[in-house]
Amino acid sequence: MPALDLDANATEPLRPAARAALLAALDLPGNPSSVHAAGRAARRVLEDARAVIAARFGGRPQDLVFTSGGTEANTLAIRGLSAGRRILVGATEHPCVLRAAEGAATLPVLPDGTLNLAALEAALAGQPPALVCLMAANNETGVLHPIEAAAALCHAHGALLHVDAVQAAGRVPTILAPADSIALSAHKLGGPKGAGALLLRPGLDPAPVIAGGGQERGRRGGTEPLPAIAGFAAATPEPAEATRLAAIRDEIEARIAAIAPEARFPGREAPRLPNTTSILLPGLAAETQVIALDLAGVRVSAGAACSSGKVGASHVLAAMGLGADAACAIRVSLPWNTPEDAAERFVRAWAALRARRAA
Repeated sequence: MPALDLDANATEPLRPAARAALLAALDLPGNPSSVHAAGRAARRVLEDARAVIAARFGGRPQDLVFTSGGTEANTLAIRGLSAGRRILVGATEHPCVLRAAEGAATLPVLPDGTLNLAALEAALAGQPPALVCLMAANNETGVLHPIEAAAALCHAHGALLHVDAVQAAGRVPTILAPADSIALSAHKLGGPKGAGALLLRPGLDPAPVIAGGGQERGRRGGTEPLPAIAGFAAATPEPAEATRLAAIRDEIEARIAAIAPEARFPGREAPRLPNTTSILLPGLAAETQVIALDLAGVRVSAGAACSSGKVGASHVLAAMGLGADAACAIRVSLPWNTPEDAAERFVRAWAALRARRAA
């Protein structure tokens, strides 16, 4: 039996339509910046993809900057829009945001993982204008932050709001408004790895992090990865996916709660992504759980994929007040092609892991 891959928040499987678009673009010989016929053909594919992606997320094509992925899109927003501004970041942000904004003030979250709006308002009041960085959906727990309320506070105090929408896009309704910019990543949608985008409110013009030859209206140098971008535009989630995945996620949680009263599900009380659950087994290190499940043919993770090989206490769960137990949770994230027997297979493997620990 093939392995059961439940690590979609690290990367979604490639969707068939995205694969077809990627392969077609691989056959285009031209550089999108060339003015000859082959270059113009490549440019048409690039600009068609830009228009499709911008429209999908409520923006204008001319305000979408292609990047190599979500990390670069977040970095471009933070470094390109923060001139003359303080930077405020949520305590549970992705490591790429925390590292791009080193030295920034941290905004606490409530025990359910959502942003403490009162703390945001206090941080904004009576201070110079800020750039606030807040993820739409947490990559570990799936918790959805109150973006509209945060945006209203930011704009009332002259602040800009950048939203890391990498995990939310394609899983819950996601558009640019009310934020000032959002970061996107193709492979979190079921597109290819290697392409992302920063979508901006009209009138914002971030300073480039990569100067290059003037591509992307001078906001990001370097030849665009056309095959990955074409696949990005073609990676379109089906509306029914969210309902189906939420039902499987809920079945997993219910069955685990029935057999393991000590198990906890951080973030369960808050609005969440439909495909994500954090499962905490007190006293058993996340790394041990991940390895044991992998040996049983079930792939899950602990923390952000970019931190693989460094599994330790989750800064996300620590910010939620879980103390030592922050090192004891795994993330189960269901991909778009999750099989119908996923709950049965996962719970069987997890229950065996728990039984060995109790023996």
